[in-house]
Amino acid sequence: MFRTLHAIKFLFVAPFILALCFAINLMTSPGDWWVQWVALGLGIAWVINLFRVLRDLVVIGGLAALGAYLWRRRRPSTGS
Repeated sequence: MFRTLHAIKFLFVAPFILALCFAINLMTSPGDWWVQWVALGLGIAWVINLFRVLRDLVVIGGLAALGAYLWRRRRPSTGS
């Protein structure tokens, strides 16, 4: 549960970290673009976290669908 929450948080925080690194790169060494390596690392981590969140959403959706199916089966029909 907490792993998924941290993954969701990272999906929103990583672009701000990259923007901050980009600004620092512009101010300190505008001719040398070291920020590309930061973007590569954050991009890989961002995609991994995105897949983690999507996987958990699919699992939760599947469990919700199974619960709804079992709930409908358990209730007696009205016989109309």
